[in-house]
Amino acid sequence: MKIEEIVGEYTIIGSNQDDSKNTYKGRLSLSLDSNNRIIAEWIINNDQKQLGLGFYKDNILVINFSYIGGDDHVFKGVAVYRCISKDILDGFWSEKHGDPLYLGEERCFRIKEFIDIIN
Repeated sequence: MKIEEIVGEYTIIGSNQDDSKNTYKGRLSLSLDSNNRIIAEWIINNDQKQLGLGFYKDNILVINFSYIGGDDHVFKGVAVYRCISKDILDGFWSEKHGDPLYLGEERCFRIKEFIDIIN
């Protein structure tokens, strides 16, 4: 699979880096910069924006991300996805200040455009 094939919009379902079993939903947008590096933008639960930069090799996508928390503290971490196909990404993530006993998990499904065909 080529890096250009994973560019697009995805819905996400994930769980946090703790033992709460809390889940979240959101959206992930992947694009490329001029050096073919991944630019990522997550919108979690319709209100938390996270940004990241990453790279892709051998169907593995690695993204360093950051976001500003409710107390204006900057949180940083890394997300790693196995690109199962161009439409499904299976990943895990960890934040610097997260619980070191756990990993967050995330599954991403490509959002496809529907085209009506009139016969």
